[in-house]
Amino acid sequence: MRITVSGPPGSGTTSLAKAIAEKYGIRLVSAGDVFRQNAAERNMDLLSFSKLCESDPSVDKKIDADQKKIGEENSDIIIEGRLAGHMVSNADLRIWVLASADCRAHRISDREEISYEIARHDTDIREKSECDRYMKYYGIDIRDLSIYDLVISSEKWGKEELAQVVDFAIGRINR
Repeated sequence: MRITVSGPPGSGTTSLAKAIAEKYGIRLVSAGDVFRQNAAERNMDLLSFSKLCESDPSVDKKIDADQKKIGEENSDIIIEGRLAGHMVSNADLRIWVLASADCRAHRISDREEISYEIARHDTDIREKSECDRYMKYYGIDIRDLSIYDLVISSEKWGKEELAQVVDFAIGRINR
């Protein structure tokens, strides 16, 4: 079973992907973790690293190619990342998690221990950068949710409720 979990920063994709991976005992690969690790290895914050990606497409394309390869060549895996649903062509279930920009900025503010204003500003810039890069590199409009099998709000429901909905969807796939 190959599952992709995608959504904007702070929407809860990582929490949901971890809950699914734990319940089903399957491997989780997070593109966001890889992105953050690459930024840290270069001693850069996420905004600076995003700017580097804008000027050097090879950085993004390497992360995306790795995500695609891992997702398509392994079974019993969850790939979590903004482009995961587009990259893993043989996914059994593609999920998009959404929440308002306000909700997500509050979550990021709490998680990263920064002000709401900084979280909102940085997230808006990062999302614009990603949106532009995905369109430029792959012709993908990240705002087009039509490829997803399940689009669900993490603002309305918590992690446990989201996991229950996904569990139901997985049960229908495995019939």
